[in-house]
Amino acid sequence: MLMALGILVAGIFTDRLLPVAAVPNIPLPAFVILAHEPGASPKTMASTVAAPLERQLGRIPGLYQIMSFNSLGASNVVLLFSRVGGAARDAAAIQAGINAALPDLPANLPSRPYYKEFNPASRPILTMALSSRTQRPGTVYDAADTTLAERLAQVPGVALVQINGAQSPAVRVNIHPGPLAHAGLTAEDVYTAIRAANLLSPLGEFRGPESDSVIAADGQLHTARQYRRIVLKTNGPGIVRLGEVASVVTGVTDTHQAAWDGAKPAVLVTITKTPEANVIATVDAIKKRLPDIRRALPAGVNLRVLTDRTTTIRASVSDIEITLLITVALVLLVVWAFMRRAAPTIAAGVTVPLSIAGTLAAMWALGFSLDNFSLMALTISVGFVVDDAIVMIENIMTYHESGLSPMEAALRGSRQIGFTVISITLSLVAVFIPLTLMPGIVGELFHEFAMTLTLAIAISALISLTVTPMICAHFLRPGIVAARPGSLSARLARGYEHMVGAYERSLDWSLRHRRLMLVLMVATVVATAMLYVRIPKGFLPEEDTGLVIGNTVAGSDVSFARMKTLQRRVVAVILKDPDVATVSSSIGVVNGFTPPNRGKLFIGLKPRNDRRLSAQAILAHLRPKLARITGIDTYLFVAQDIFVGGQSTNGQYDFTVLDPSLQSLGEVTSQIERRIATLPGIRAASSNQDKPEPEITVAIDRERAARLGVSVAAIDTALNDAYAQRQIARIYNAENQYQVVLTVPHALSESPSRLDHIYVAGRTGPVLLTAVTRFVRTSVPLSVRHYDGLPAATVSFNLAHGAVLGAVIHEVQKTIAGMALPPGVRMRFGGNARFFLRSIAAEPLLILAALAAIYIVLGVLYESLSQPLTILSTLPSAGVGALLALALTGLPLSVIAIIGIFLLMGIVKKNGIMLVDFALEAERTQGLSHEQAIRAACLKRFRPILMTTLAALLGAVPLALAFGTGHHLRQPIGITVIGGLIVSQALTLYTTPVIYLALSRWRRTQPAATYDTRPAGP
Repeated sequence: MLMALGILVAGIFTDRLLPVAAVPNIPLPAFVILAHEPGASPKTMASTVAAPLERQLGRIPGLYQIMSFNSLGASNVVLLFSRVGGAARDAAAIQAGINAALPDLPANLPSRPYYKEFNPASRPILTMALSSRTQRPGTVYDAADTTLAERLAQVPGVALVQINGAQSPAVRVNIHPGPLAHAGLTAEDVYTAIRAANLLSPLGEFRGPESDSVIAADGQLHTARQYRRIVLKTNGPGIVRLGEVASVVTGVTDTHQAAWDGAKPAVLVTITKTPEANVIATVDAIKKRLPDIRRALPAGVNLRVLTDRTTTIRASVSDIEITLLITVALVLLVVWAFMRRAAPTIAAGVTVPLSIAGTLAAMWALGFSLDNFSLMALTISVGFVVDDAIVMIENIMTYHESGLSPMEAALRGSRQIGFTVISITLSLVAVFIPLTLMPGIVGELFHEFAMTLTLAIAISALISLTVTPMICAHFLRPGIVAARPGSLSARLARGYEHMVGAYERSLDWSLRHRRLMLVLMVATVVATAMLYVRIPKGFLPEEDTGLVIGNTVAGSDVSFARMKTLQRRVVAVILKDPDVATVSSSIGVVNGFTPPNRGKLFIGLKPRNDRRLSAQAILAHLRPKLARITGIDTYLFVAQDIFVGGQSTNGQYDFTVLDPSLQSLGEVTSQIERRIATLPGIRAASSNQDKPEPEITVAIDRERAARLGVSVAAIDTALNDAYAQRQIARIYNAENQYQVVLTVPHALSESPSRLDHIYVAGRTGPVLLTAVTRFVRTSVPLSVRHYDGLPAATVSFNLAHGAVLGAVIHEVQKTIAGMALPPGVRMRFGGNARFFLRSIAAEPLLILAALAAIYIVLGVLYESLSQPLTILSTLPSAGVGALLALALTGLPLSVIAIIGIFLLMGIVKKNGIMLVDFALEAERTQGLSHEQAIRAACLKRFRPILMTTLAALLGAVPLALAFGTGHHLRQPIGITVIGGLIVSQALTLYTTPVIYLALSRWRRTQPAATYDTRPAGP
């Protein structure tokens, strides 16, 4: 009793300490190295920045994938590691690789490359918007950068706080080339003058006999007004100041950034977590800091949370907790229906909370969380944990009904059935051994589920062997009280007697037709194999998480102003949907992942109970409306809790096309994309390979330039100063540092025809750029991507309604294999599709490993080679039932359904164990023949087999009929268990005795006794 009380108290306390999450913590090590060179083309970034980094970083041990994404002025290298738990070691190796690449990187990078532990495929756990009607965008961004991002980055579990929609405040120097040249100056003179006028250097100190004084100079300029007064040139009494040849204004570092909260301009903040962080704990910690952050924001700046990824996670966990309570009630109803007494029902009922409490305590000690997988394990474990108690209680009740006192019945019943309980427990644990040891992401998903079940089973066995007999011994009534005629209890007893009589007659028939039963057994094995091969395969069911991610794609030559207009049209259409709560969107090159012709959308849906349609139905409703917006394509998909890979794409699944030739990559990818889009199972196929954008190549007339004293470096510098938004100086303030940006007015950057206004430094003064150059129109990639060092493009897609991932992947592979592609072109699936293929390859091996583990454990327990085969013969019928149930309900064989099949292997074989255990004991102690022993076992163990099967079946019903948040993730496991139990129960009660008799020749026979069809007594 004290042991039970201790387990209960431990479970109550640890329940509050367990973290809550959507899925088990799967730390997939991923790092991104970020580098920036404003104005550099994607091709330049790929060759001068990404390639040197890839060469050095690609040598790190444990690295299984390296990718780089290069766009205008930005390059990001993504590293994915195969091992788990070596983040500190990986980080040190990454920094060493960056240091080794520094000599090969361009000397004019504004800052050294740096790394973050961050997976670009991660979904944001929170999105927030800062907006203001009174403050400038730069001020709002500065508040986000210095106040919000800095404090949130300190929260444990936060990987990256990314700010979109604006840039930090800056002094923008918009030079006017004409007046500047008239003064005999060029942009490079402005650059030199500003850097010389804006200095902040240590100057030393005076050391007096009694006091010291620090020396400081007023060399730092802070405002646009101060920069306007910089002297560029003196000519006698005349002075040329910067304000006379340039517009010096307060602005932002990059003007090609925009974001919106709905239709309102805003600065967006997206927060992603580290791989090992618990999402709910992280979000709670962030929200705890928000009140202080709001008070610290400048007046007029408002902060609003747009999407919270934990809303549906909390709802899903709450729903499955309710499912758990319903399961417990149904299982106890089964016990009462068969026992029809309070004490046995209480004895079984006590087992459930004690087993769950002990499991919760063990989960906390192992660092597990309360998530969909562990709670599913706890829910389905109710049938398992009650099994042991049912077997024990039923056997004790059999002795009690024969006339023994409660204490004697408890002692004899527990002694007789103890080995059976141990056998059931150890063989159940053996089922999950391969799952707990499986590597990779699928192994991580299985691990916590399998370990939770294993813990629950072990604890329930301990309770069933100790607490359950104790309750029966002390709380059973000494005598048997007959049920009142006509009462529910009497009717149930009479119904059970009729059921046993029908089973006895059908059992005798099957024993007389053994060959037919053996044929039926072989047929189930064949049917299981055929169904497994033919049934569609899937990865994970798609969930309605309440968060929709969207990407917008315009033409490669779209201007920033045009992109803003198109993005607003997309948002306006989405906002009209009544089921949409919030829409945040952004455009502009924030990092190397996003080219300038692409935008991002985060759509928060209303809670499921407050909207009419599911997330997929909402997207189906929006797609035709968005397709009518000309000039821009919109791709939407529902964010999922599990999404792996190193890149964010336009769809849930993707594959990468590798081509040694960057020139042919675009055409090859377009061909593949067009062919893939025609497949019936695919919707919204697209690639991240845009059409080349126009490029103006400045062809230098070197002879003429030499005669005029114009160097190639001067031409390069003049173009950089004019169009690259060149950051030429830094302003230091108490809280942050700001840039001085050199550029030309917007009117001179609208068209290549304005290049005739640009001057370069010559021998005798400024020279028009057109005097020494001509302009050639060509095209260049809008972005350049590498995969394992090769040029690459990614094709992404979503599944059409009713399509199954396995069939779609097969069709994609078949289609690409039939295309005439250039030599060297290869294809690799990535993200969830890649891990799906790995899981499909591993599933047969896992099942075989589980069968081998069960056989070995049972062989050791029974000291026999044949008896384990008798018990394993119960499994094929369960497989047939599970696969048929999936086929009838239209569900694929997903990872979740495979978990259900493993559960069936544990549930169904207990029928065989109870029959074999009783038959062997009857042969050994009563001298019965094989036929007599197995027949007696079938009739005596019919009640516990029926009870445990019904308990497991009803325990799975709430999962199969689930309809709340997260129900898609739970349904396959309930459906497979129910289907497998129904078929196995119908067949194994007849095939198992026949298999037992067929294998009896393998072992030494006992002396045969007179054949008696009456069931053996207790």
